[in-house]
Amino acid sequence: MTAHQSPIEPSFRQSVDMMFNRAVALMDLSPGLEEKIRVCNATYTVRFGVRLRGALHTFTGYRSVHSEHMEPVKGGIRFALSVNQDEVEALAALMTYKCALVEAPFGGSKGGLCIDPRAWNEHELELITRRFAYELIKRDLINPAQNVPAPDMGTGEREMAWIADQYKRMNTTDINGAACVTGKPLNAGGIAGRIEATGRGVQYALQEFFRYPEDVAIANLSGTLKGKRVIVQGLGNVGYHAAKFLSEEDGAIVTGIIERDGALHDEAGLDVEAVHAWIAKHGGVTGYPAANHHTDGAALLEAECDILIPAALEGVINLSNADRIKAPLIVEAANGPITAGADDILREKGCVIIPDMYANAGGVTVSYFEWVKNLSHIRFGRMQRRAEESRHQLVVDELERLSADKGLGWELSPNFKERYLRGAGELELVRSGLDDTMRAAYQAMRAVWHGRDDVKDLRTAAYLVSIRKVADSYRAKGL
Repeated sequence: MTAHQSPIEPSFRQSVDMMFNRAVALMDLSPGLEEKIRVCNATYTVRFGVRLRGALHTFTGYRSVHSEHMEPVKGGIRFALSVNQDEVEALAALMTYKCALVEAPFGGSKGGLCIDPRAWNEHELELITRRFAYELIKRDLINPAQNVPAPDMGTGEREMAWIADQYKRMNTTDINGAACVTGKPLNAGGIAGRIEATGRGVQYALQEFFRYPEDVAIANLSGTLKGKRVIVQGLGNVGYHAAKFLSEEDGAIVTGIIERDGALHDEAGLDVEAVHAWIAKHGGVTGYPAANHHTDGAALLEAECDILIPAALEGVINLSNADRIKAPLIVEAANGPITAGADDILREKGCVIIPDMYANAGGVTVSYFEWVKNLSHIRFGRMQRRAEESRHQLVVDELERLSADKGLGWELSPNFKERYLRGAGELELVRSGLDDTMRAAYQAMRAVWHGRDDVKDLRTAAYLVSIRKVADSYRAKGL
C-alpha cells in the first residue's frame, strides 16, 4: 500500500527533520551540537553482482550510520523495492532517537537492499543475502562491537542466521561472533520473545498509557483497554502480535484489519488468528468469509474506532486523508506512518499520537537483550531459575506447616503453588525487561509532556527526551 503524495507533502526524510527541528527549537543546544546530532554520519552504498538463473544480476544496498554517540550502532536491514538512500538515512536517525529514548546503549543505523524478496527462491535469496553481508562485514558495517543489524521489513530470522554465519566464516576467531546481528533463530543464538517483541511493545505502550486516566481523557477516551475498538493497518509480524495480544489479553475488540488487497471490517470483532491464517494461506484478505471485505483498504483508516494502529509503511496518514481520520488515539507501530503535515492536522483536531520512536521500540529493546545474551554466552534464567523455585518452596512449605500445626485451616488458592513456585525463564525475563523499559520510557516522555507548557504532544516530548540524552553523550565525549 503506497501513500498518495501531494506536491506539498514532505518526504519521510523531511518529516523526520521537521519533527527534529520542532523539538530542538525548544532546547538550548548550540548550533554546532544541534547540527552534529541532526546529520547522518555516513552512508555506504554498495552495488554487487550475483550470478543467478544463468545471468549476472546487480543489486544495490545501503548501510547508514546516523550517530556514533554510543557504539555499536543498531538498526534493521530491510529488503524492499522501495529502499533508497533518503529512506535508510531517515530510519537510521529514528533509530538513534529510539535507542536513546528506551536507554538501549546504541547509536542509530539502518540498512536496506533494493529487492523484491518474493521474486527469488530461498537458495537465491541466501546467495544474495550472504553477498550483501560480505560487502558490509569486510568494512566493519556488521560487527558485534561496531554495527549490529536486525530484521526489518522483508527480512526475518532466516536472513539474520545467514548473516551471522557469514560473519563467523569471515571472522573465525571472534568468540562474540553471534552478537554481530540480532533477531536470529533460537537455535542460532537468538532469544525467546524476539519475534513478538515489537507487537508486545505496542501492547505494553498502550497498557502504560491507560494507567493514567488524565492522559486517556486527553484522547477523549475513558476506562481501560477492555472493549476499545481497534483498527490495525498491516497484519505482518508487528500488527499481528499487537492485535493478538490486545484482543486476547486486554479485551480490546479488533474491528478492522487493513491489508494490501483491501480491508476486513466487523464491529462485533474479528478473529485475529483466523485472519492471520487466511492471509498466510491466500496471500491477502480477499475472500475471507467471516467479515465484510472492502476493496479500498485505505478508506478504513478513516472509520470510527477508539485506537488506530498503523503497522505497515511510512506515510499512510498524510495531507490527503488526515482531516478525515476519526480515531482519537493513534499508536504508530510502523516507522513514520504519519507525515509531518498530517501530524499538525491531527494534533489540531485533538488526536493523541503515541509516536513511533516509542511505540515500536520493543524490537530494539529485545534485540539489546539478545546482544547481551550473546556477549555473556549464557541463556537468561539458567543460573537463577531453580534457586528462585527453591526459595519459593520454602515459603510455601512454611505456610502449610503453620496451617497444620496451628489448626488454622488455611488452604492455598487453586494453582497458587504452581504459579508461585515457577521460576522465571528466558521468555518471562524478556517480557519483564521489555515491560519495565516501556513503562520507564513513557514516564520520561510524560514528565516532559505534562511538565512543560510549550510541549503539547508526546512526539515532541519523545524527541526532547532522546535528543537531550544524545547531546549529553556527545558532551561527555568532549564535543
